[in-house]
Amino acid sequence: MKNNFEDIYEVVKLIPFGRVSSYGAIAEYLGGKGGARMVGWAMNASHTDDSIPAHRVVNRNGVLTGKAFFGGNKMQELLEAEGIIVKNDKIQHFKELFWSPTNELL
Repeated sequence: MKNNFEDIYEVVKLIPFGRVSSYGAIAEYLGGKGGARMVGWAMNASHTDDSIPAHRVVNRNGVLTGKAFFGGNKMQELLEAEGIIVKNDKIQHFKELFWSPTNELL
């Protein structure tokens, strides 16, 4: 994927409040279908910038795989503050809450 972290951050900033996306969906939108890992690296590097809602990016099954980088239960707390229900590190009603940049951004 030839995009840099800033390109990834710009897409993540567009995820609406109360919605979530996945590493793979963001990578696919940016033209790097296999670049989900790079999106993960970008999210891990973004935790000092409060303008990037990294907590809204989860794996393709709705699991909070990046939660360790938030410290404690911070990722779940941020999601729950947006009305998202999380049980056992997994977003409930994930399909209804999923935001696909490829489908949403024309």
